[in-house]
Amino acid sequence: MRTRTEVYDVLIIGSGAAGLTLALRLPDDLRVAVLSKGPLQEGSSLYAQGGISAVLEETDSVEAHVRDTLDAGAGLSEETTARFVATHARGAIEWLIDAEVPFSKETRADGSEGLHLNQEGGHSHRRIVHAADATGRAIETTLEGRVRASEHIDVFEHALAVDLVTGHRLGHPDNQCYGAYVFDAQAGRVFLAPARRVVLASGGASKVYLYTSNPDGATGDGIAMAWRAGCRVANLEFNQFHPTCLYHPQAKSFLISEALRGEGARLLLPDGSRFMDRFDERGELAPRDIVARAIDYEMKRLGSDSVYLDISHRPSEFIREHFPTIYDKCLAYGIDITTEPIPVVPAAHYTCGGVAVDRAGRTDVGGLYCIGETSYTGLHGANRLASNSLLECLVYGTVAADDIAASLASGDNTLPDIPDWDESLVTDSDEQVVVSHNWDEIRRFMWDYVGIVRTTKRLERAKRRIDLLLGEIQDYYGSFRLTADLVELRNLAVVADLIIRCGQSRRESRGLHYNLDFPFRRDDEGARATVLTPTPPRPYRRRQGGRIDNPVEDPF
Repeated sequence: MRTRTEVYDVLIIGSGAAGLTLALRLPDDLRVAVLSKGPLQEGSSLYAQGGISAVLEETDSVEAHVRDTLDAGAGLSEETTARFVATHARGAIEWLIDAEVPFSKETRADGSEGLHLNQEGGHSHRRIVHAADATGRAIETTLEGRVRASEHIDVFEHALAVDLVTGHRLGHPDNQCYGAYVFDAQAGRVFLAPARRVVLASGGASKVYLYTSNPDGATGDGIAMAWRAGCRVANLEFNQFHPTCLYHPQAKSFLISEALRGEGARLLLPDGSRFMDRFDERGELAPRDIVARAIDYEMKRLGSDSVYLDISHRPSEFIREHFPTIYDKCLAYGIDITTEPIPVVPAAHYTCGGVAVDRAGRTDVGGLYCIGETSYTGLHGANRLASNSLLECLVYGTVAADDIAASLASGDNTLPDIPDWDESLVTDSDEQVVVSHNWDEIRRFMWDYVGIVRTTKRLERAKRRIDLLLGEIQDYYGSFRLTADLVELRNLAVVADLIIRCGQSRRESRGLHYNLDFPFRRDDEGARATVLTPTPPRPYRRRQGGRIDNPVEDPF
């Protein structure tokens, strides 16, 4: 951090579309700090290919967008939230246009120029605003430039939040959030970052699985920190597996956008036959959970390493114009998508649950907000509709900024005395290999036991393993000096446990949660969000090793 004593009005943990939107929407007279685990623009938002869903055509309607969202959400999306987000979509797009995001355009039949709109799985209309097939990069880099040019916003890169500072942790009767302890990865030290309001915008937790479309930072940090601070979490059993990630030994986490299927790409078995019509009347345009399960089923049935996505029947010029990023990436691996199909597999993609928040992004802890993929707003339900994620980031980044500004203008913003982080008695680890081994073990058993298809026995096996690892990791965390890998491993273990517990609570199959022991969807109490409530956090105390943290007997 720039100094150890500087107090910010707003501390934003995360630098994706949600965090940067909020930073730019806050009044210029507030002092704002943005923490990024790596370079400012690096994160899941940067790699979003498809686009942002918004009703912009007269033939479309907000009601149709809401219906599509509720249908994809398998009965668990909150209708009021879906309508709220869909209603604010046009304003979000207009704000990005004003910010000069270079969206793709087309010439209409009447000669006028307008935004080119894609259609993706689960959508009944063309309503996906995009920048070719690199929408996330266009938005993220544009917002990054504006944040760096803002004099009231300070950016801290390679800064990992370790834990939130709250009233209960300080022994106060209230549980207001007063900032965070932050690990400077380059300096190898932890600093105190006091703030009057704190926002978690740190993304999802798909890195808890062995195969994922997400970058390395998606380790559930915000969810884990909020849980330890006393926030409820909801619907973490619903992890979206994107149906089509590039299958190639040298490719790492490369997504093949849903927009290809929106433009007519066909899913094929190794023998060249189509199969999606046997699983859903919408075929390749069915929601992601249905397509991912169908691919998983066919791969297991045939013993195949992948299936294939073929758009080669479309004109070559059309493919290169609309999907330049995918075309270039596949070509680099020797696959010409204009002439041959793409080998694809499902991979963990999006965390539909998260920290429970209200309409303004407020959590259970005073002064603590949560937005973007880290949060549970009720929008996504049991499955996220394609291209609703960036939209949710923009809408809730805006409403949270408005609420924060109002609360700072009217509330008591005094901060208490907060102890510095103390590592005076901890040592450097002589067994760092344990961290990498634990990391690998978690991701493998989560993939095997808590993946696309689950059973009661698989979930029980996963719970036994995570219980053992939680104790081991906590002991390691209390004894050795922090590293970035250890901070992330600790959070990954917490989120894995929460996902498993949510999965065990849902005794039905719905949306992204499919349990072979409960294959049918329930119409009674099953149609409710899964909510977990933590025990109240205990006060900090000096532990063996000198660190200020939770008591040893209170793991996480």
